[in-house]
Amino acid sequence: MTEIGSESQEELPEGSSEPSEDSEPVDPGPTLPVPATEGGPPQAPPGDPPRGPGEPPDEPPDKPAEELRRMTLLGHLEELRKRILHSLAAVFIGFLGCWFFAKPIYRFLSVPVHEVLPEGERLVYLTITGPFFLYMKVAALAAVFLTSPFLLFQVWRFVAPGLYRKERFYSVPFIFFGSTFFLGGGVFAYYVAFPFAIEFLIQYGEDFDPAITVGSYFSFLLTVILGLGVMFELPMFIFLFTQMGLVSPRFLIRNFRWAVLIIVLAAAIITPTADVINLALFAVPTILLYLLGVGVSALVLWRRKKGKEEDG
Repeated sequence: MTEIGSESQEELPEGSSEPSEDSEPVDPGPTLPVPATEGGPPQAPPGDPPRGPGEPPDEPPDKPAEELRRMTLLGHLEELRKRILHSLAAVFIGFLGCWFFAKPIYRFLSVPVHEVLPEGERLVYLTITGPFFLYMKVAALAAVFLTSPFLLFQVWRFVAPGLYRKERFYSVPFIFFGSTFFLGGGVFAYYVAFPFAIEFLIQYGEDFDPAITVGSYFSFLLTVILGLGVMFELPMFIFLFTQMGLVSPRFLIRNFRWAVLIIVLAAAIITPTADVINLALFAVPTILLYLLGVGVSALVLWRRKKGKEEDG
């Protein structure tokens, strides 16, 4: 029994390739790539139609966001231990080299006090081992200034894992300017702040005969020179904290009064006298360096924003 609506179809004769009018068109399938002729232009890949002269090229895929290196607490402590050991080794090597020049270095460092002492007066020592330990301290102080670029490099290596790849190229400016500020603080202390303080203190005790020991004099000198050297590093500390995302220019300006208070307290600890002039010699340059650090922080954030805009 035949179904209702079914129609008989005529069969094509054998060997005939002409399709029926009612038949659907046959999909010829993907075209095969045409090999490039020798010296001719390259052929388009299969399925990729030729690009018109006015059509823009395909946009490259977006680059994945860079991920910061992650470290555990033990990893940070291990990295800190490594940097401290490297720094101590560098200072020790510098100490060995400076030990042979300890006496000339001491004569240079004792010039400020000899300029204000009465003629013929010299520093004294009270123990047999006093001069020996004095020269050791002199060599150690010279070694710290001599190896300061390497010490700053170790500081940078410690914080570098928390920075992006582009930000790690700041290592050379950080070491250069950090060493410059540290040496500048020592030079300012030796030629400006320290002689002024020594002259003030000795003239204040003019009713007495001075018997200044080499130990007390050098301890005083060490506090002033190293203290001002570290305080002059303030712009570099602000630079590092900005790179780590801990501070911003707005934060620094908003807390400027607290920064001035901390700077004055630090200057009061370093300065040997309680008079306003000596305190200002230590505090005013540091406050100016703080304002310089605010500008450095703003520059860092501006360059970071510009880099993100360039990356799209």
